Amino acid sequence: MEVRPLRPDDADTLLEFFAGVPEHERTFFKEEVLDRATVEGWLRDRPGARAIACEDGTVTGYVAVVPLVGWSDHVGEVRLVVAPDHRRAGIGRDLARWALIQAVQAGLRKLVVEVVAEQDGAVAMFQALGFQAEGLLRDHVRDRDGELRDLILLAHPVADQWEAMSTAGIEEELG
Repeated sequence: MEVRPLRPDDADTLLEFFAGVPEHERTFFKEEVLDRATVEGWLRDRPGARAIACEDGTVTGYVAVVPLVGWSDHVGEVRLVVAPDHRRAGIGRDLARWALIQAVQAGLRKLVVEVVAEQDGAVAMFQALGFQAEGLLRDHVRDRDGELRDLILLAHPVADQWEAMSTAGIEEELG
């Protein structure tokens, strides 16, 4: 399995990948991932901040680091999804690690990720990577059936962590 940045010719591959994500899960996406113009915009505008995990030519996961704007322009938001039949194999962890490195290289000081509270595996994975819960928004997300769900905001102080690794001489190991 490899994690690589998006390439200009990845539109069809991405659309196929997102079509394989169950509709009820796509409810929680902030972007219309089945819209060709949206996907082509990613490839045109800032492909380096987005990556896919591939195994034997098949996309098994996707991650983006989306910088926030205005007074939060030092913060990036992680958006991550793994194909249903490839979950619990470490792909999400590898994609999240890629996002952490990208955040540091982009000069971001903090990364956040929003996770629906029932997604225990995702919460545990991000916490294992150093993300901490900073907020719980009750009944914040409405799914396609109209049910309200709680949203957890997790954050990682990437700049502080990177500075600590730099002091210890570890950052060279990570590229």
